[in-house]
Parts: sequence; structure tokens; C-alpha cells
Amino acid sequence: MAIDNVREVWAANLDEEMSVLRDLVDRYPYLSMDTEFPGVVARPIGNFRTSADYHYQTLRCNVDLLKIIQLGISFADEHGNMPAVCTWQFNFKFNLSDDMYAQDSIDLLTKSGIDFKKHEEFGIDVEHFGELLISSGFVLLDDVKWISFHSGYDFGYLLKVLTCQPLPAEESDFFELLRIYFPCIYDIKYLMKSCKNLKGGLQDVADDLQIARIGPQHQAGSDSLLTCKTFFKMRQTFFEDRIDDSKFLGYLYGLSSTFA
Repeated sequence: MAIDNVREVWAANLDEEMSVLRDLVDRYPYLSMDTEFPGVVARPIGNFRTSADYHYQTLRCNVDLLKIIQLGISFADEHGNMPAVCTWQFNFKFNLSDDMYAQDSIDLLTKSGIDFKKHEEFGIDVEHFGELLISSGFVLLDDVKWISFHSGYDFGYLLKVLTCQPLPAEESDFFELLRIYFPCIYDIKYLMKSCKNLKGGLQDVADDLQIARIGPQHQAGSDSLLTCKTFFKMRQTFFEDRIDDSKFLGYLYGLSSTFA
């Protein structure tokens, strides 16, 4: 995705770009995030206490089985101002011959411009990225705010990257882990519960708020940038520029627990 304010990151320039971002996060501590992953390939069997428990167990078994393909992070300050280059798109190693995937998801991502041959040859090693992420200044800190849209799977994959472990069996333990690494999360889809007339997916909400997308849909960089712009426009329009953390911090749409 060759767009001026989106920086592509592969294995060859990962260390260099992470060095840049360690400095950037001090001035721009609002991180909007999106991931691309190879779909849903498994459904849990058995009895589930609630629909949220079923959703978490579905998330858990798929994140444990599958690999992240892309991560997009866009940076802003507390007022929504962004640097000239504001979005980094991390492209991970992924092999269509060896790795599991849902065919419809791969077809969609290919149509969106993801080059799987390039991911196989030049993709980032996820374990090395996890090591760099731990020391990046993005995680484990209360003053870094993470913004997302319907992001249970996104944070599931990031926790897998950070811990190199399967996800916890219980949803409450998942949120406990989430609170350690990502103490401050806002999920736009959850915020929408308090926004009259807003409904649908990220693109629907952005359209309603008259926010233009930069780059192709279903690429993590473009989606993270749209998430960022949507959050600040929503905050201004529906929350008078101030979100009540007691109601919204730490909730992920579709899951029942929170760490707030």
C-alpha cells in the first residue's frame, strides 16, 4: 500500500521503524489498531454459560490455531493531531502452503491487495516482533491509549504475540492479561451503544460521520487510520470530547468481562 502517510514494515526495516516509533509514542500516545488474520476455521463444542462465553471460546481456539497476517497502528495526540507519517503497517510471515486459513478470508485479503508471496518471503518473524513490542513503550503503560473497533480478535492476536502462549481458557483471565499489557482500551463498537443512530461496521460509521478512507479496505494500515479518525470525530460529536472511563474503558464489544 504505497500511500504517503502509511509506512510499510517488513522484516528488513522492522528494527529501524520500531526505533522511530519508540520516540514517536511519547508525543502521540493514542494508538489506533487493526489486524488482518486468516479468518475463522474452528468452532468450539460443548455447553457454554452465555453467548459471550461461546464467542470467547471461538476466539480462543481460532487465535491459538492461526497466525496474524498484518497489524496496522496509527498514532495521534490527545486532540487527534497526527504526524505527517502517522500509520505503520506491519506485514508478518505467512505461508499459504503451511499455515491454516479460511479460504474466503484469504480471497478477500488478496482482493484487497495483500501479496501473500511477499509475506512468505519478506514477512516479519512474529517472535522477534513480540520482543520489540514488549520494550516499545506501547504496552504495559497507563498513559498509552489503545483504540480499536470490535477488537476481541485483534487483542487476542496481540496477546499471543506478546506472551508466545495460548490464550487463557477463561474469559476473565483473558481480561486480566489484557489489563496488564493494555491498561487503557476503547472499543469504538462498544462506544456506539451510547451514540444515537450509529450502527454497522467501521466503514458504515465512518460514512455516517463523513470521514474519508485513505487506502484499501481490509488492509490493517488503512483500517487503523480510519479507526483513529472515527474515534476522535465520535468523541467530539457524541461525548463532548470527554469519554467516561467508568462506563467505557476496557470493554470489548461482544465479550462480557472488562478489566476496568
